[in-house]
Amino acid sequence: MPKRGKKYLEAEKKVEFDRLYTPDEGVSLLRDVAFASFDETVEVHARLGIDPRQADQTVRSTVVLPHGTGKVVRVLVFAAGEAERVAREAGADYAGVDELVQQIQGGWLEFDAAVAMADQMGKVGGLGRILGRRGLMPNPRSGTVVRDVADLPGVLSELKGGRVEFRNDRTGIIHLGIGRKSFSDDQLRGNLFAFVDALQRAKPTGAKGVYVRTLTINSTMSPGIHLDVPATVAAATESAA
Repeated sequence: MPKRGKKYLEAEKKVEFDRLYTPDEGVSLLRDVAFASFDETVEVHARLGIDPRQADQTVRSTVVLPHGTGKVVRVLVFAAGEAERVAREAGADYAGVDELVQQIQGGWLEFDAAVAMADQMGKVGGLGRILGRRGLMPNPRSGTVVRDVADLPGVLSELKGGRVEFRNDRTGIIHLGIGRKSFSDDQLRGNLFAFVDALQRAKPTGAKGVYVRTLTINSTMSPGIHLDVPATVAAATESAA
């Protein structure tokens, strides 16, 4: 176990680890235990009742966080001709094809999300080994492969405004940043509920038994706070209605 600092140990005393907190209680407590001097990221961790080795139990989807992520999102678009022009006008930080492919092959990765026009995937496909391991590879399932140029502005608006992709890791856990410590309680709850609702909708057909086993929230430096799963799911469903 890593050695914990004094501030962490003081924060840890405020959390009852054998207790399941309601979303309101959990977010409120997070204020008391987030001790770092910087604007920490607030994270949610969902342990799922899936077998990540089975293809039909993979969980991968996207969610639009209604209050954003709290950070500036740099978006790259693989597009040529008219699509490149539209992408730049819609706010893409980088747009093009051949030059960008060469830069990425050379190790440049100064962007947070990538979108590709479908007609450019032949050139982009070779970047899978580089972009895939970083979660940056355009994919139809995540809505980042676009067929109609008219859809580009909407995709870029969502990515810059708070649309994020989530997927389970090899242990069946999903980790996602849902905001910043500086967000209000309502903003954090809103983003949390949006994620939980999207997670429920993404339940794979192959999953059996209890789907969401645990939900934990924490800030970058704080101890985790375990949420009451049924109460959080019910609140998320009500919020989405």
